[in-house]
Amino acid sequence: MNPIIKIENLTKKFNVLTAVDNLSLDIKKGEILGLLGPNGAGKTTLINMICGLLDASSGDIVFQSSKKRKETRALIGVCPQENIYWPKLTCKEQLMFMGEMYGMSSKRAKERSLKLLDFLGLSEKSNVQAIKISGGMKRRLSICLALVHDPEILILDEPEAGLDPQSRILVRNFIKSLTRDKTIILTTHNMDEADRMSDRVAIINKGKLLMTNTSENLKRTIGEGDLLEITVDKDLSESKVKLLESLSKICDNVIIPDFSIIIKSKNIVEKISEIAETIKQNGFVIKKMTLRENTLEDVFIHLTGMKLGAN
Repeated sequence: MNPIIKIENLTKKFNVLTAVDNLSLDIKKGEILGLLGPNGAGKTTLINMICGLLDASSGDIVFQSSKKRKETRALIGVCPQENIYWPKLTCKEQLMFMGEMYGMSSKRAKERSLKLLDFLGLSEKSNVQAIKISGGMKRRLSICLALVHDPEILILDEPEAGLDPQSRILVRNFIKSLTRDKTIILTTHNMDEADRMSDRVAIINKGKLLMTNTSENLKRTIGEGDLLEITVDKDLSESKVKLLESLSKICDNVIIPDFSIIIKSKNIVEKISEIAETIKQNGFVIKKMTLRENTLEDVFIHLTGMKLGAN
């Protein structure tokens, strides 16, 4: 099956800064692709080029549509991180207005608007001005606005931001239900959200695509064994090299991203006493020690050397 979006050798430069660097990626029809990267990794620039808001310096983005569209932009619906809406229009009015902007008839726009409001639990607010509904409802309304013209590709930037737990489950289930006929690109700083929602995850850093695979396969790349995460009493940056050298004599896989030490190894339980003593000898006091299975965030730290959201 041909990908619905084929990105080939895409590069975007802003003077001396290369925001996206020779990036190639196929996005499959009907999948949820989690797009992860630290701040400044190039995610927003990539999304803006996919949406047509920015021209590439070089490379290509090719769309494969199953429908006849007058414009490529009609293929795409975007829900940005910040809620965008018309404060004085009711929920139904602004959805109908958006639908008509895309060339839908008033009747079709109304039908589509009411259907989306019902799906996302906003039917009772259909005749209420957007400025008067809660923040979580505004977030759900923003998702409706991205979908009103029935795009084949949906881009969601932090879709669960500001949602209470009940709304989060509602939105999560709704997004999952869309994959029968839509392709979704999801950007998020919530690793649990990315892990639960994504069929595949693409990790980018400094404009380069580092790895693309399913969440489970990505976790396997770190290696076998359990993971020990240790939090200490002070900043590790000045002593990182010395501490890393000391701990590497005990375990092969040691990462020190900030105030924590992350160690992965087989039979790590047998090594905990020696690890703790080594950290103490290097002048640190252990505040917390957690033994767990590795997560998607551990993969991210392994590839980038930092936690998601770090600069």
